[in-house]
Amino acid sequence: MTMTGNGAVNAQELLRDFAAASAHDVGRHDAAAATATPAPTAGAGAGAGAGAGWLDWGVVEDRIGLVSICHFLFLAAFAEGRQPYGSMVNLAAVKLGTWRLPEGARVVRQTRHGRHLALFAEGDGWSLLIHRYHPGNGHVSVTASVPEVAEQIARQAAKLVRKKVKQHDDHRVRLGFWHATGNGAVNQERSIEAQDWAELKGNYSAAVGGQLERLMALGAEDVNGKLILLHGPPGTGKTTALRALGRAWRTWCRTDCVLDPERLLSDPGYLLEVVMGEDDDNRRWRLLILEDCDELIRGEAKLTAGQALSRLLNLTDGLLGQGQNILVAITTNEPLGRLHPAVVRPGRCLAQIEVGPLAATEAAAWLGGGERVAGPMTLAELYARRAGREGTGTITAEPSAGQYI
Repeated sequence: MTMTGNGAVNAQELLRDFAAASAHDVGRHDAAAATATPAPTAGAGAGAGAGAGWLDWGVVEDRIGLVSICHFLFLAAFAEGRQPYGSMVNLAAVKLGTWRLPEGARVVRQTRHGRHLALFAEGDGWSLLIHRYHPGNGHVSVTASVPEVAEQIARQAAKLVRKKVKQHDDHRVRLGFWHATGNGAVNQERSIEAQDWAELKGNYSAAVGGQLERLMALGAEDVNGKLILLHGPPGTGKTTALRALGRAWRTWCRTDCVLDPERLLSDPGYLLEVVMGEDDDNRRWRLLILEDCDELIRGEAKLTAGQALSRLLNLTDGLLGQGQNILVAITTNEPLGRLHPAVVRPGRCLAQIEVGPLAATEAAAWLGGGERVAGPMTLAELYARRAGREGTGTITAEPSAGQYI
């Protein structure tokens, strides 16, 4: 077995050794086929009895790591066709330490590097891969000879390794961040700073603050619309308000932010994965945050964005949203008059709030110290003036108060 300069095992030789050593498993699944059928040529759809032929479908580099080897070994039965059915569960938080496994699981390979863990196990007619990666997210994948078994074992394994996350800091809230990859939707959780609404109320005009305060006070029983629309100029505190909303609602609503909303609404498969979530047993509400969706919801969106707008509306009160406790919060810099009528029609919005700059008198009061203010000012402009950065070009808002997008 060859070792590379950095000490990684030569994966090609290791996998060939594994395939040869697994011949008895092939015979156990289909002894007759293994003895009567000649080995297929490389690249031809390998089935039972293919030996090491499955190795040829992908590229294996010499410097591949141990976690990747667990992945390759797990995929052997699926690639050869012995276990043609698969099921996968993404997990926002995976336990760190020794995992309990479904009954009958035999560990074949296990590796750990810091907080990275990977385990490949086999059962009677199924294979299991558990992978925990930075910063604690992971997934469970199962292949099996019967589809029902794949789904059952995946659910069992996910339940055994899923970590329950507790909220320890009143000034922080856990947010899930969704994005699409070549292997499907991925959700990574982060604990972020989120101020209490009482600390932030003074950052908004009296009218806007009153509307946001009523929104913060809502509970699950008060939901009578599934769309939250915050619109107004850049730098007025829309993102900050949504952070505070996630904190105010955290006892009854989970908050997720979609990093690629255009991709979400243009890819039905990605949208369905996000809507279905992490397959949790509890039925808490979920708040999906889609930021800067100007092109998706402006008046001409039906012509420019195609099906994206339709899917968004279907998610809020169409068939896609039926039976799903999902709220959608959208931020946009567009004024209300330029938004598509279907988005703002009565009954669709739980809240529709225009977040504008503070009037001159409110801005002067916010600055204090007898500061003179000539006209309305956005929150970003106020922080820049307080920090002495006014008129210096790019404005960076105070980190504790959010991004003000």
